[in-house]
Amino acid sequence: MKREENAMDDDTPHATPGPPPQEPVPSEAAPSEPALSEPALSDAVPAETAAPDAVRADAQKAHGARGAVGARDAQDAADVRDAQGAEGARDAAGAWDAAGAGDAQDGPDTAPLVWGADWRPPKPPRKRTYDPLAVALGNASLLGVGYLFLGHRLLALFQLAGTLTLAVVVWGHAEAWCEFAVLGWWLLTSAHGWYLARRGDPRTSARGHRLAAAALTLAVLLTAGLLRWDAAGIQDEVTSARERGDCDAVLAAQDGVGFWQRLADAPGAERGDGVVEVCRRLLGARDELNRGLSGDIDTLKLASGFTTLSEVLEEPGYTRPVAVTLDAFLRRLPLTDACRTVEVTDWLWVREPRHDVLDRVAGTVRRTAPKALVECADTLHGDQDWDHARDHYQQLLDRYPTNPLADRARKGAHRATLAGELATVRDRLSDAYGGQPAYCSNPAKYSAAPAARKGAVNRALFYGNDEYTDQLPKGWRASEASKAALIVCAGDTAATDSGTAVATCPYYSEETPQLTGDVTFRKIAVPVKVYALRTGKVVAERTVEIGGTSCPSRIEYGHYGIDPGPPADKLVTESPADVRTAFEPLVNLE
Repeated sequence: MKREENAMDDDTPHATPGPPPQEPVPSEAAPSEPALSEPALSDAVPAETAAPDAVRADAQKAHGARGAVGARDAQDAADVRDAQGAEGARDAAGAWDAAGAGDAQDGPDTAPLVWGADWRPPKPPRKRTYDPLAVALGNASLLGVGYLFLGHRLLALFQLAGTLTLAVVVWGHAEAWCEFAVLGWWLLTSAHGWYLARRGDPRTSARGHRLAAAALTLAVLLTAGLLRWDAAGIQDEVTSARERGDCDAVLAAQDGVGFWQRLADAPGAERGDGVVEVCRRLLGARDELNRGLSGDIDTLKLASGFTTLSEVLEEPGYTRPVAVTLDAFLRRLPLTDACRTVEVTDWLWVREPRHDVLDRVAGTVRRTAPKALVECADTLHGDQDWDHARDHYQQLLDRYPTNPLADRARKGAHRATLAGELATVRDRLSDAYGGQPAYCSNPAKYSAAPAARKGAVNRALFYGNDEYTDQLPKGWRASEASKAALIVCAGDTAATDSGTAVATCPYYSEETPQLTGDVTFRKIAVPVKVYALRTGKVVAERTVEIGGTSCPSRIEYGHYGIDPGPPADKLVTESPADVRTAFEPLVNLE
């Protein structure tokens, strides 16, 4: 049965009706057929297609009289249900709900619904579908893009936070397990995104999402690969420089490792840092060795440098860098100053052999030390540092007896020895000041002095008791120590009663003539010690007695107070000939 209610032309304006009064449902229909109220209709209609009560109420309030019409429509729906069965009842209820919902949305301007026309119930909401491949590719970027495709923002943030955490761990630890952790995280999140996208049916294929995710992931992987490739290239440069022993090149290459290279290849960057650390130690050792050779030789710095080289040699793969550092040091030898070179080679000489690359210093020492020793000894000889000059010459002879410079060193050592002996003699003969010099109590030899010969006049240097030694002939005297064969040390004159008596004569005092006495005249006794300068040994030690004239007609003597009379003993009066006669046996070693 077809019926129209309140048909209106769409173009005709109409006023919005106010809320209709509530009319009770006619009771006449109650006995024969219960009216199909809205609750009953709701029971007949499936839950997923039934309109909410609130929507119906709003529709009734909006259209007034349509509320009553709705009741009659419900009755008509019941009739249709009787004729068409349960399916017709559901169709009628769905039509009523659709009309009510449409009226509620469209308002009073919407055309009234015509009952009985052909219609279909609304389709249920379509379930959202996802592309598993797009989600997996999005998560493979490690940026949470796949989770964003699924609408899981928290999971996207979780993946991003995990990626950043792993990046910090990789940066801080730089070990292989960190990279495996990143790989595991990449596989886990990609597989998890795939799993979430595959849950439930149906699935779909999102071409746009796939392309976007693939492009982003490819960009991330390509960037990581390029950075890792760059880091590997830097590590190759570092390794090559280390194998060449070029620590400066190692530092320059490792400076190219930035933040992103370290993140892409943390273990490789860590290995490069280890090489740089060792090279810095070698450069420090090189500086220590160079400072040890600058100015005064500092053996403490040399020792520090060689200690570092020894420690680095214990690290595998650093033999060549240590050798290069050592060679740079050894190439500086010999230094311009031969004596400074000797200091270095002497220090290197005493090092214990290690049977490694550091033992090559022995070859450098053998090559440079002999010449440095000779040149330094010559310099010291010229500076009259005889003892050190002799020691350097002798050192060459002791360490390198077969070296071509050995003859030169032998002659130099002899010269230095003689010069040193002569210097010692001269030093001990100085500062005599009329008395006996230090030589007379502490003699020294001069090997180049003329040999003292018996029966011949041996030139000598006379010291002490100048009263008599000054009367000796000049032909007996040497001009200086290097020409003397003897050193004659004359002591003080002995007491007047020590010499041999020559004559006894009577004398009286001119002041008191009655005072008379005998005076014994004695030879002058002088203790003398004679050294052979060539050996520094005593060749004669005796008391020389100098003769002279005695019993003169008048003698002089002194006294205090009362005149005691003439002395009992008195020395003879010597002449130069008498002195010469007394000393001649000493000079001739008779």
